[in-house]
Amino acid sequence: MKIVAFAASSSRQSINKKLVSYAAGLVDGADVDVLDLNDYELPLFSEDKEKELGQPQLAHDFLAKIAEADGLVVSFAEHNGTYSAAYKNLFDWCSRIKKIYQNKPIVMLSTSPGGRGGASVLEQAVKSAAFFDGEVAGSLAVPSFYDHFDQEQGRITDKSLNAKLLTEMAKLRL
Repeated sequence: MKIVAFAASSSRQSINKKLVSYAAGLVDGADVDVLDLNDYELPLFSEDKEKELGQPQLAHDFLAKIAEADGLVVSFAEHNGTYSAAYKNLFDWCSRIKKIYQNKPIVMLSTSPGGRGGASVLEQAVKSAAFFDGEVAGSLAVPSFYDHFDQEQGRITDKSLNAKLLTEMAKLRL
């Protein structure tokens, strides 16, 4: 099974990238490709820019990575209750080419330092996925990241939370 995973964040120290990397690694035997949104940085989307530039190669490259996958794992950073600008911009460019999720099963995650763990952005992502040909297999908001994730070992330390994540990740195989 080929899994493409990414954090919907451009932060080089993204806690969502740490979470998505750990989560994707929980799928036994999977070939995991963790993407970095910084490798797909594009000008701010507008119809004027699209007329000027056409459809950028980086947007096509990102969609090609998704096309190669059997399943996706995405962890959403929450910026002011919604998507990060970096993710939304890439999403906007890609959506002009094709439906971004390409009928792939997805486990959608989020985390933050706060007690809701990015639940607002995760709820938006889950609710809208079907409009972009996404099949949400599972979802989980991981609260209080720094209290529940050992960054040195790269894993969730809370047994109950880790069990929930394992349950959600197993849904990629169903």
